[in-house]
Amino acid sequence: MRILSRDRKHGLVKLLVQNLDDLWALYNLVEPEDLVGARSTREVKVEGVGRPSSRRKPISLTLRVEKVQFDKATSRVRLLGTVVEAPEDFHIQGSHHAVSVAPGNQLVVRKERWQKHQLERLQRAVIREPPITVVALDMEEAAVATVRSFGIEVKAIIRSRLPGKNEPSKREQAAAKYYSEILGLLSTMRGKDESKIVIVGPGFAKDSLTRHIKERSKHVAGRVAAVYGVSSAGEAGVHEAIRRGLLSKVYRYARIGEEVALVEEVLKRIGLSRGDVSFGLDEVIDDTSSGAVERILVADQTIREADEQSRERLDQTLRSVERMGGRVSVISTEHEGGRKLRSLGGVAALLRYRRHV
Repeated sequence: MRILSRDRKHGLVKLLVQNLDDLWALYNLVEPEDLVGARSTREVKVEGVGRPSSRRKPISLTLRVEKVQFDKATSRVRLLGTVVEAPEDFHIQGSHHAVSVAPGNQLVVRKERWQKHQLERLQRAVIREPPITVVALDMEEAAVATVRSFGIEVKAIIRSRLPGKNEPSKREQAAAKYYSEILGLLSTMRGKDESKIVIVGPGFAKDSLTRHIKERSKHVAGRVAAVYGVSSAGEAGVHEAIRRGLLSKVYRYARIGEEVALVEEVLKRIGLSRGDVSFGLDEVIDDTSSGAVERILVADQTIREADEQSRERLDQTLRSVERMGGRVSVISTEHEGGRKLRSLGGVAALLRYRRHV
């Protein structure tokens, strides 16, 4: 994400969206009632001989947002709302319209009030967080996944199908084929998907794969940043690596690892029954009013799906936490940590002191 210009007085920020992570940041920044100026297209009728026809023409307009949609498959964010500014000859002011935002697009976002956590999210988007490729394997299966700032995308599950141990030569050949299949997939993940690689798993398979890569591909070997032991292979091993904070050792700004760690801290405190944690909006609001909240966690889906009354209560709570020196963390529901937070009501707080025993 690039911030092209900023007008603090009028709450305006002009942005250049550069990649999929930027789209996710935008999806969580733009809210109903925000004004967004962007280039779009509009279908217009064309007069002429014969049948009436129409075509789409480019147009610059400003939309009062009503709904925001995120589509990973097409790498698009759709902004739906009402047109408040547009060239007069289009005659579309007050009509409904959808703006599709993709990497490479510029837009202007205007808010009545930018909250501190929104500005922090914007700044994090400016500091590009490269994706990390995680391979979690044992001698039976391997999961290859791309871990981005907002979630996990499993690229493939590869199974070894090794013969029994009483056929050592065939087993060795099958293992080499298994490692070559994983290497082949990693070799294809170049260009926009190229990233550092972390190999994890129980036992010796992770080390054997690492040797196989070093012997056969200098390019892929140069991307291997770390090899760690975890207790699980497959997709479970990917989640374990994130939960244990192993990816944050590779990149300083491994956002997803920080988010999962915060939710795990909430769950740990709940399990210990120490009274220095709360969850659910009503309980968190009570602790906020007493100044007890050190950090509030809120699921992004909870913010987006809240009705008008709940959204206002939540906004006031977030502003109160920031005003009293606390921190706000918006947690993505695209990963395990966010889904666990949703099961607690979508809002939780780490407290400065015990509220009860």
